[in-house]
Amino acid sequence: MSKKKKNNDKKKSSQVINLKGRLDISRSGMGYVIIEGVEKDIMVRPNDFNRALHGDLVRVQVNKSIRKDKRAEGKITDVVERKQTEFVGTIQKSRSFAFFIPNSEKPVPDFYISDDKLNGAQDNDRVIVKLLNWDKNDKKPVGEVLSVLKAEDENDMAMKEILVEAGFPLGFDNQVLEEVKQLMPDITREELRKRKDCRDILTFTIDPVDAKDFDDAISIRNMDNGNYEIGVHIADVSHFVKPGSVLDKTAYERATSVYLPDRVNPMLPEKISNELCSLRPHEDKYTFSAIFQITNRAEIKHTWIGRTVIHSNHRFTYEEVQEIIEKKEGLHFKPILLLNDLAQKFRKERFRNGAINFSSQEVRFKLDEKGKPLGIVIKESKEAHKLIEEFMLLANRAVAEYVSRIKINKEAIPFPYRIHDTPDDEKLKPFVAFARKFGYVFDMHDENAVAASFNKLLSDVQGKPEQHVLEQLGIRTMAKAVYTSENIGHYGLGFEHYCHFTSPIRRYPDVLVHRILQECLDKNLKPDKKMEDKCRHCSDRERKAMEAERAGNKYKQVEFMKNYLGEEFDGIISGVASFGFFVETVEHKCEGMVTVRELNEYDDFRLDEADYALVGMRTKHKFRMGDMVRIKVVAANLSKRQLDYEWVPAAKGVQERKPFSPDAGRKHKPAPDHKKSKKKK
Repeated sequence: MSKKKKNNDKKKSSQVINLKGRLDISRSGMGYVIIEGVEKDIMVRPNDFNRALHGDLVRVQVNKSIRKDKRAEGKITDVVERKQTEFVGTIQKSRSFAFFIPNSEKPVPDFYISDDKLNGAQDNDRVIVKLLNWDKNDKKPVGEVLSVLKAEDENDMAMKEILVEAGFPLGFDNQVLEEVKQLMPDITREELRKRKDCRDILTFTIDPVDAKDFDDAISIRNMDNGNYEIGVHIADVSHFVKPGSVLDKTAYERATSVYLPDRVNPMLPEKISNELCSLRPHEDKYTFSAIFQITNRAEIKHTWIGRTVIHSNHRFTYEEVQEIIEKKEGLHFKPILLLNDLAQKFRKERFRNGAINFSSQEVRFKLDEKGKPLGIVIKESKEAHKLIEEFMLLANRAVAEYVSRIKINKEAIPFPYRIHDTPDDEKLKPFVAFARKFGYVFDMHDENAVAASFNKLLSDVQGKPEQHVLEQLGIRTMAKAVYTSENIGHYGLGFEHYCHFTSPIRRYPDVLVHRILQECLDKNLKPDKKMEDKCRHCSDRERKAMEAERAGNKYKQVEFMKNYLGEEFDGIISGVASFGFFVETVEHKCEGMVTVRELNEYDDFRLDEADYALVGMRTKHKFRMGDMVRIKVVAANLSKRQLDYEWVPAAKGVQERKPFSPDAGRKHKPAPDHKKSKKKK
C-alpha cells in the first residue's frame, strides 16, 4: 500500500467517533440517539439500528467530518443495555411456531415464538412476552410467552400494560427466587458482634394502615444528662443483597418499586421486602441506624451512624399516632408526643434556613375486589406524617454530611447524592410577574431571597381565591430532584448535603448509600467509577415509575368517570394550552380536557402565555388557570386514558364562578382548599 493511501485511511478513521446514548425512535421509524452533553441528537436510519429498540442504551458510530450546519448521522454498533425486555401484544399462531405482534406506539419488530415457548397461548391471544435473545444471524427477536392476559379482567390487563410500557418486569426470574430462598433470617452471634445491640430500647414503626413492608423504625430513651437518644433505624437490605449477585442485578435494573392504585410492583421479591427486611413487631431485625443525642430544644449534640440490631415493640398506623397526638393519651403517648414536639421544631428550623414549604395532594381510590374504583379519597398530611418525615429527613441529611467529609487524595468519594437545583429563570420570571398581579412581590436578590419569597407567598395565599393557581404554578417553576455524584445541595429542602438512606426496600440508591456508608465506617473505600451512570439510571427509572403511577391513576379516573357520562360538575382549570384547557373536578379530582375546537362555537380562543389563559378574540372572555368552571363529562376513553369535558356556559342557565381576578383584587369568596400532601419520605 502506498504511503499516500495509508495517510488517507488514517485520516478517514480519525474522522469516525464512537458515542454512547439513548435511542429514541419516532413514530415514523426514524431513530435519534440522545447523548448527554451533545446539543444535537444523532440521526440513525432504521437499517442502521443493529437490533436496537426504542429506549435502549447504545453505542453509535458517527462521522466526525460532517458539516456543522447538518445533523450528524450514525450507525448503531452495539446495544449496551435494554430499556425493556417485556412487551404486550398479540399472538399470531401457525402449526409449529408463532409470531408475536407488539402493541406499541413505537416501531418494534415482530418476535419469533417457538411452539415450546408459547406457554398455552393461542392464536389472537393478548399476551406478555419476554425478549430472550436477538442474535446477529436472527432476522427477528426470539421471545417467550410469560402470561396470557384474560379479556374478562380488563383492569389487571391495563395495569400490567402500564408497567410493561414503562419497562418494569412483572415478576422475578426463577434464578432470582432461588437465590432469595438461600437467604437466612437468623440473627447470628458472629453478626451481632459487628453491630450495636438496640433491642432493649423502646422501638416502634409508624406506617400506612395497608403497609406490608416496614423499612423504618424509631427508638427513644432518656439519657442521664437530660437529653434524649433517638434512633432512626432502617432495614439493612444490603446485608442480604450482595453486590454482583443475581438479586442485586435485578434490583438495580428496576431501581424502584412502582405504586399503582391496586398493586405494588416491588423492586425486591416479597420474601425480602415483607419478611427478611421488614421491621415487623416482636421480631429481631438487622438495621442500619442513625442515632442522635437531642436536647428538648431540638439541638443535636451527637450523631452515631452504624449497623445495629433492633426489636420493634409495636406497629402503629398513622391514624393511631394522630389520635394519640390529638387526644394526648394512648399506648406510648409520652414518647410519641415528645417526638412530635421535636419534629415540629425541626420543621420550623428547616423553613427558617431556606426550605420551601410546598405541599402536594395525594389521591387514593377506594377499590372493590376486582380493582374497580368505588370512590376517591384525598390523603391529608397530618402531624403523624410530618413526625416521620422530619426524622427521615434528619437521618438522610446526617448520612450525606458524614460521607461528604470523607476524601480520597483530597477528592470527594463517588456517592449518590439527592440534589435539587434552583428554579430556572425562564420559568421563574413569568411566575413572579403573574404573582405580582395579585400583590405578591418576590425578592430576586439571591437564591435564599427567592426561597423566602416563596414561603411568604405560600403562607399569605392560604384561604385566598388565588391559592390553588399560585401553588400549582409555583410547583411547576421548580426543578426536578435527581440522583448524582456531583453534589450541589437540595434547594427545596434547604440542605447543603442530602441523600436517600431511609427506604432501601423500595429504592436502589438507598442500597448504594448503605454500601458506601459501611465502606466509610470500615475505612475500606472502593470508589465506584460508574457511580454517575448508576445515578443517571436510577433517576431515569424513578421518572418512569412516576409516569406509570400517573398513568395508573389516570386510568382509574377515566374508569370512575365513565359512570358519570352526560353529568355536570364544578371544576377548576388546572392547565391551559393552545389546544384547550384542562379541568379538575372539585368533587372527584378527576382531570379532563375542554378543547378549543369545542369552544370555537362561542369565540376564537387564543393562548395568552403570560396570563396562563385562553382569551376570546371577539368577546375577550378568559379561561384562566385557577378559574372555576362548569363542565359536562362527554367522553371517557380507557384505552387512551383520556377524559373529554364540555364547557357549560352561564348562558345555559348555570352560574359560572370566577374565584379570582387580578383586576378585582382579593375580595372574592375563597375557592375550595386544595392543599396537598406528600409521601412521607
